[in-house]
Amino acid sequence: MELPVPQAMQPAPSDGMVTLTHVLYALHGFSAVMGALGPVFVVTAFLTGWPSIIAVIINYVKRADTRGTWLDSHFGWQLRTFWYAVLWVVIAGLLMITVVGIPFAWLLAVLTGLWVLYRIIRGWIALANGKAMPLPNQG
Repeated sequence: MELPVPQAMQPAPSDGMVTLTHVLYALHGFSAVMGALGPVFVVTAFLTGWPSIIAVIINYVKRADTRGTWLDSHFGWQLRTFWYAVLWVVIAGLLMITVVGIPFAWLLAVLTGLWVLYRIIRGWIALANGKAMPLPNQG
């Protein structure tokens, strides 16, 4: 009979760091909602809106404080969401240069905006439930 292998216990994050992570999701979410309610695409407000930029800076400054806790996965999730959105916006911008690519650029921007909203909502729900986000190689 095989005994289960114990998993390493992660230290619990401080309540302040959990609150900060909620604030970071709120900043990203606010930028995305500004885009949805404004004349620009969701993704452009997410990337250029000051709340999201502030959140990314805080993500980098405070990320070391989350190392070894389940909050580290949320910080990585938020940063990956931001930088992949930047990549897709650049690709959409390149497509926009050509007349033929304009419809594809528009579609890519809309899909990226929906993807950003999904990632914010999924991450924030997991945070509220005290769950880690999957690592990039885990799905």
